[in-house]
Amino acid sequence: MTRLTWMYVVCVGVLVGITGLGLSACGEGQVQEQVIILGGMGPLTGRNSTFGQSTQQGIQLAESEINAQGGVLGKKVRIIFADTESRSDRAALAAGKLINEDKVVGIIGSVTSGESLGAAAQVQQARIPMLSPTSTNPKVTQQGDFIFRSCFNDTYQGRVIATYAARELKLTRAAILKDIGDDYSTGLADAIRAEFIRLGGQIVAEESYSGSEATYKTQLTKIADSKPEIIFTPIYYSAGVTIIRQARELGIMVPFMGGDGLHYDETITLGGKDVEGCYVVSHFINSDPDPKVQKFVADYRVKFSNEPNVLAALGYDAAKIMFAALQRAGTTEGTKLRDCLAQTTNYPGVTGMITFDAQRNAQKSAVVLTIHAGKFEMLKRIAPDPQ
Repeated sequence: MTRLTWMYVVCVGVLVGITGLGLSACGEGQVQEQVIILGGMGPLTGRNSTFGQSTQQGIQLAESEINAQGGVLGKKVRIIFADTESRSDRAALAAGKLINEDKVVGIIGSVTSGESLGAAAQVQQARIPMLSPTSTNPKVTQQGDFIFRSCFNDTYQGRVIATYAARELKLTRAAILKDIGDDYSTGLADAIRAEFIRLGGQIVAEESYSGSEATYKTQLTKIADSKPEIIFTPIYYSAGVTIIRQARELGIMVPFMGGDGLHYDETITLGGKDVEGCYVVSHFINSDPDPKVQKFVADYRVKFSNEPNVLAALGYDAAKIMFAALQRAGTTEGTKLRDCLAQTTNYPGVTGMITFDAQRNAQKSAVVLTIHAGKFEMLKRIAPDPQ
């Protein structure tokens, strides 16, 4: 081999090597870019763990469906779920991890209002859109223009509760029992009180507690003395069942009425006959004959071998709304994704038709349920506005 030929071979080899390295690096970048990473956030452990687990499963079903259809913008979707441990102070850390370490382009969460409020500043500063499936406290979306909710808020939910009690049940004397340590409970109580009084009703007693307690009989005894016709309990089922059972032990037989925090199978399985005749306002019921609801229920059963609850349905809808906004945006850039989320109009969710208003709150219907013969039964669907 001549010296010239040898130099030619060496040069070609070097060029091929460099080109190969370039192609390899580009290829790796392309592989990475074929996945759109979103975050999910909620309590997988702690006292509200069942809420987060159900919501996560709804989100996972939506994720598997969109990927089976080819993904979004020609790319697969990957949702990384961060555990908030049922603590508002951990929500900011969970959001920080998703944003700074996982590099998510949007977040579906959190589940409880307190957690969403805890994460709001972090999300807003990063300009990453956050869409909560289930946080109903009105303050959540007031934290910034990158924060949305796909459930109705407590102002609306409270009006529905009060309106149904006053107009449909024809009741005029009500009591309220709330958890003053919980943003969901206090916000919903405020809305119920204001609307019930506006409609001519009287709040004859209002009692409170903070966090889980072993007994609520002191508060219930005071309520009984005021002789209400109904007791509004804007609380989660974990305390709600105990309260209702202890009320029955004290001889308080009037119905209780709460919001979506009571719409869980555990309310019935733990409450038994004591919760019969009580009322709940919620977003969804899996016995709804609507074909898209029944398809969701059937698909959920296949994937998880159990029944979807309201949180699973809300998580599913939120994920689908996020996917649709990404598709419309044509990019994962935060401001454009936010703008397309804000344009969501008449989205046909399994929890109802969803439109975001100017404050990024979902305008949608609510369902009024009663507990009869050990089951939730739908009494009425109420579309905005129930006044």
